[in-house]
Amino acid sequence: MEAFLVSAGLVAIAEIGDKTQLLAMVLASRYRRPVPIILGIFVATLANHALAAAVGSEVANWIGPQILRWILVVLFLAMAVWCLIPDKADAGPKTIGRAGAFLATTVAFFLVEMGDKTQIATVGLAARFHDIVTVTSGTTVGMLLANVPAVLFGDVLSRKISLRLVRTIASAAFAILALLTALGVEMGLF
Repeated sequence: MEAFLVSAGLVAIAEIGDKTQLLAMVLASRYRRPVPIILGIFVATLANHALAAAVGSEVANWIGPQILRWILVVLFLAMAVWCLIPDKADAGPKTIGRAGAFLATTVAFFLVEMGDKTQIATVGLAARFHDIVTVTSGTTVGMLLANVPAVLFGDVLSRKISLRLVRTIASAAFAILALLTALGVEMGLF
């Protein structure tokens, strides 16, 4: 349960103001069909984060626990810094010409997530928790928690939420995770 909650929470916070959230708003305004867009986000995120979690888990198996711990500390600190850097709406690929909302969203989200902070975070979380399914489920839910409201209410939300504050909170969450990892603290939430 801990791996799921930490994964979902970190990704949901880190995703706010991210280029994929901006892409969700663009797709929603272009297609005006929220269900296929949300399903596309789900499929793309599930596939992308499952790959990332598998890589993270394998890396954890190859590297000794002490080396892995310090790699994760550096990774989570890098994520903390990365969260403070705002994304731009035009940072990702353009939507596919005449493709439907589902296909355009699935392809665009999968590609934009490659090397994105939430994908890198998924690698680190899977390495830390050694649980591909739970981390993938958590990060996918986190992406949906951040992006479904963007699809449904993006215009209103962008005027009401301070993205700078959200980026700062996400950065602090990754910094705390880095500190807990450095100290060897098992969070033991449940």
